[in-house]
Parts: sequence; C-alpha cells; structure tokens
Amino acid sequence: MLQTLFQRLEDQFEDMIRVRRYLHMHPEVSFKEEKTAKYIANFYTNLDMKVRTNVGGNGIVSTLIGGKPGKTIALRADFDALPIQDEKDVAYKSTVPGVMHACGHDGHTSMLLHLAKALHSMRDKLYGTYVFIHQHAEEYAPGGAKPMIEDGCLNDVDMIFGTHFWVTEPLGTIGYRTGPIMAAADRFKIEIQGKGGHGAQPHHTKDAVVTASQLVCNLQQIVSRRVNPLDSAVLSIGNFEARNEFNIIADTATLSGTVRTFKEDVRNLVELEMARIIKGTCLSAGITYNFQYDRGYPPVVNHELETTFLTTIASDIPDVSSVNEIEPQMAGEDFAYYLQHVPGTFFFTGAAIGDPNNMFPHHHPKFDFDERAMFIAAQTLGAAALKAQTR
Repeated sequence: MLQTLFQRLEDQFEDMIRVRRYLHMHPEVSFKEEKTAKYIANFYTNLDMKVRTNVGGNGIVSTLIGGKPGKTIALRADFDALPIQDEKDVAYKSTVPGVMHACGHDGHTSMLLHLAKALHSMRDKLYGTYVFIHQHAEEYAPGGAKPMIEDGCLNDVDMIFGTHFWVTEPLGTIGYRTGPIMAAADRFKIEIQGKGGHGAQPHHTKDAVVTASQLVCNLQQIVSRRVNPLDSAVLSIGNFEARNEFNIIADTATLSGTVRTFKEDVRNLVELEMARIIKGTCLSAGITYNFQYDRGYPPVVNHELETTFLTTIASDIPDVSSVNEIEPQMAGEDFAYYLQHVPGTFFFTGAAIGDPNNMFPHHHPKFDFDERAMFIAAQTLGAAALKAQTR
C-alpha cells in the first residue's frame, strides 16, 4: 500500500511543483484568501471528492471515505501569505505587489492537495476516513484554526497530523518533539501620551520619546530578572514610532511587540510585570498611557504517543535521511488548537536549499525552499495516515 502511494506521489511531483508555483505567484494575505480558497475547492471538485467551503471563514475541508471501515485521520495545511514584497529573482515570483508566500504555505497546500489526489486514487483499498483541512489565516491571530474547529472540521476525527517546511534544517530531515514544540505567541501595544513642545525648551514638555526609550530598556528586565532562568520567555519590541521634525519634542510615542512563552504561569507573569513596569515608568515621568495586551495562539503541545508513532513512521520513509529531536521553537502556530481537541503531532520537514546556514529565513523577502520537501512531507503524512488505521 505504501509503495503504491509513494509511486503515485512521485508521478505527481512535477504537477505538485506547478501548483505550488502558481500559488506562489498569486498570494493572498490572511482573511482575504478568497481566490486561493476557490482554487483549492475546485481541485477537489475536479476529483469528484466531497468538499466543504467557507468553513470557519475561508477554510476548505475535503473528506475521503475509504472502501473499508476504520479511523478518521485529519491532515492539515495552511494557505495564507504575508504582507511582504517578494524580492526573489525567480520565474515564479509573486505577481501581487507587497504580498508573498514567505513561509512555505503555498508548498503546504500543494503537498496536501496531491497527497489527497494520490489517496483518492486508492480509495477502494483504504481503511477509514481521511479529512484534508486547508486552513486560512494561520499567520495572523486570532487565526483560522479556531473558527474552523468551531465549524466542525474536527468532528469525529480520531487523530491529526501536520507539518511545516523548515529552511533552517537540511532537506531530508524530520524534526519532532514530544510536548511543547512551539510557543504561545502574544502581541502588545503601548501608547504613550506626553506633552510636546519646542526642542529648545524641554523643560516645558513631557517627552514621550524619552519615556518610551526607558520602557524599551525597563521591559527587558522582565525576562532577565523576573522569569525563572530555567523557563523560556521572549519579549521583543518590534516597532517604535514617534514621528516629528528634528526640532520638536514628541507629544506621543507608540511601542508594539511580541511575547513568546511556553508555560501559562510564565505568560501570566510577563503580562502582569509589563503592566507594573509601564505604570511605574510613566508615573515617574508624569505621562499617561494605554497598554493593550492581546493573547494569541497557545503553545503547540504534541501528544506523546502520536509523536513517537510519527518518528517510527518517518524513519522508514526512503527519502528521509534523519529523524531528529529538536529544541522548542519560539515561533507560534495555531495548529495548537487542533491538538487541544484531538490527539496528534506537528513536525518540521527540512527544506533548505543547500546549506541551511546560508538560507534566507522564514518571513524574509527572499524566502524560498527546496521543493523536494513537498514530496518528503507528503510521503511522511501519507504513511502516518495509513499506518494510523492499524495502530
């Protein structure tokens, strides 16, 4: 059965590349993926497969029922792009100004479509049911996973698997981890209201830039001096805005950034300490403020039995050269919500083009990946889905 699946995936590989490149040339950002969703739905319709559209928004779910009874296994891929200008010099460069697939979601989508096609061609011999979840809006919280779950994409599902292409790992590697593998991803915004004035008369002002600068430094004390060194946490200021002419002291300043944690108590501590430090810093300067803390995705926590099962499966895939336990990643993923509802695991498929140390990272304007990773990921997910029926 597996050899038949692998052969059919190999036969489809050139088409897998073609579809991926088409999607790469026509990206759509989170929550605006209408044309991409229609493309995915049409692919399944042309296979005469059952398909649900507008699942929790722009999500697509297709279901394949095998010829024999068995478990229901879900496989998930995301399909939204990022608001980044594509700077690659390739024939399949994005045709949409300021939007590109800079994280591999185009490849995830094409990989899952062709895995579904291969399994569909074998449907009479298959045990169980296979649910192909094409999720919108992974890149931007609140994300697409939660509304898709609320709209029933996991109904009757016994197990779920997902993967992400990882360009910092060599092609042919599978990276796994039991328990937390990706972090909770929160974002915050701090608006500081001072009293502007002439740059030559600072004593008549309440300088928003100075106070905001102090906050940038003071907030770093949370991770270094409040969080247990044995726990992981990141607090990063990503944006500092206070636009003025050279001789004007800023009336307002805005800071925004992200917090990444694995443990809920650490997450609570960071938010509480942020509020305390912001209040104290602004109070000492006589400045008012507004602090907004938005909780994003929870940590991705893999289930032990399903992760162990996946590593055994991956070790037998011909094109997989190594299966490695990896360190937890501070990036976030709303695959976390699926794992809160059903057993499963999320893993990384190495996708570096050449030396991983010289790759443009995820979310970079020149991001790209080795398209052979699609074939490896499809083999691994397909083998896991089939073998799960007898597990």
